[in-house]
Amino acid sequence: MKRSVIIGLGLAIAMQVVVVAGMLGNAALPLWLGKEIRVKTVPRDPRSLFRGNYARLDYEIGRLHKDELKAGVSFRSGEVVYVSLQKDENGIYGYKAVSSERPDEGVFLRGRVERHYNDLEIEYGIEAFFAPKEKALKLERDLSKGGVAILMVMDNGRVALKDVVAPSQYKKTKL
Repeated sequence: MKRSVIIGLGLAIAMQVVVVAGMLGNAALPLWLGKEIRVKTVPRDPRSLFRGNYARLDYEIGRLHKDELKAGVSFRSGEVVYVSLQKDENGIYGYKAVSSERPDEGVFLRGRVERHYNDLEIEYGIEAFFAPKEKALKLERDLSKGGVAILMVMDNGRVALKDVVAPSQYKKTKL
């Protein structure tokens, strides 16, 4: 009897470890297997007493104006969308198109419509960048007029935030 309880407890603990490891691995998958791209970003709300030192990031590709959308195309709040990107002459990716269908080729991000009034607001899961206190404070100063987010994008559109740099640092690390 005692032996079966110990085995059961051991299996329960092992399952919890496997589940947590799987969740962490799944979240880190874009960092390991993704393609590096860079997009423009602007920080807001750089610190939180509850969540620690982080920069909340807004992206140009996170808010699409209704005149950027194809006529007659509409999306519902909570709907999964795919935002196709194109690289400019400076190596920065920007908006090309949005669709509810996954593109067959090119660089695109998978996101979810948060609000849809006159503008389409999309979240990709990369809107918060956590950093040590000193780096978070430096980001607050350096990125006051914008910066560059370095993203890792997988072929299916999943994305992870790798780093955020000031425009002056981007020129030094340009692709």
